[in-house]
Amino acid sequence: MKILGIRFRTYGQTYFFAATEMTVVSPGDMAVVETEQGIGVGEVVQICDSVPPGIDAEQLRPIVRPANPEDRAAARSNEELARQAHVFCQECIRSRKLDMKLVDVEVYHDRSKIVFYFTAPARIDFRELVKDLVREYRSRIELRQIGVGHETQMVGAVGNCGMVCCCRRFLRKFAPVTIRMAKEQNLFLNPAKISGICGRLLCCLSYEQDNYDAFHRNCPRLGKKYQTSQGGMKVLRANMFRNTLSVINENGEEVELTLEDWQALEPRRPEQPQQSQPQQHRQDRGGQDNGLLVVSVTPETVDDPGLFADALPPVSPDGAVSAENGRGEDCGAPGDAPDRQGRPRRKRRRRPRGEG
Repeated sequence: MKILGIRFRTYGQTYFFAATEMTVVSPGDMAVVETEQGIGVGEVVQICDSVPPGIDAEQLRPIVRPANPEDRAAARSNEELARQAHVFCQECIRSRKLDMKLVDVEVYHDRSKIVFYFTAPARIDFRELVKDLVREYRSRIELRQIGVGHETQMVGAVGNCGMVCCCRRFLRKFAPVTIRMAKEQNLFLNPAKISGICGRLLCCLSYEQDNYDAFHRNCPRLGKKYQTSQGGMKVLRANMFRNTLSVINENGEEVELTLEDWQALEPRRPEQPQQSQPQQHRQDRGGQDNGLLVVSVTPETVDDPGLFADALPPVSPDGAVSAENGRGEDCGAPGDAPDRQGRPRRKRRRRPRGEG
């Protein structure tokens, strides 16, 4: 059994499928496979003799067949339909003055579903937009909201290094990136320098983080004093690339030591009570799109009045749309908050200066 790595989109992830030894394919060929969403046509980008690490062999789906000329013609026709749907949807968004940005359109191989990827700063009322799309293409329409990271991955851009963004070239999943990584790598905390085109922290900050973590685990704390077999020493600097420390001894001399030489001095510090460290707010690239909106509509359900009940922005009793975090809470002024017994709290009047 051969394992085929198939990619359905040039910027998409690689999915693995099982193929028999009789299946004759080469990298760059097209193949018809069965996915959870239905039949799809993808490009063979990898051929393995064994199951790749992290892949469950029992969950591998078999390929249907190598793509024939009819399958390739249908794929080209779907690409043309996706371009036309992109133009039509943009015109509908512009005519209805919706605060959303259409990023990409994906058409399934059997045209059972058309997916529209968009970004939006908040929830919007797109009921009429969905109806326009369903009536135009008479197919299941899915509007999927994505984050700025996936938008950059789809569109592509040139990074600060002058190369095409990593998420466009080879990254398939976003790894967690935190500001702590930039601090440990001694980078200038300038947002313009450590942020990508998407406005998030650079993905490449995580590439060498394992090496920095291994170094800092064996490295003493900078700026602290230690007692060693040669007297007291204070740690000044650390150089990960040379695997060395710069310390100053009791005579005021600066000495550069390797981590092995430092450990041989048997450094120690007096025990101090541990202080609780505040939790750091992590900026997780992998979860930037959690909780985003996904709406799927078919021609049979497009006129259902309760179809968009959970997707639309909440409406207050006076008819105004509330945009407070996508929820319907009416925060009001601080003085209007009820007390613990549920009674309205009175506003306290400030006494003017000069009165007794």
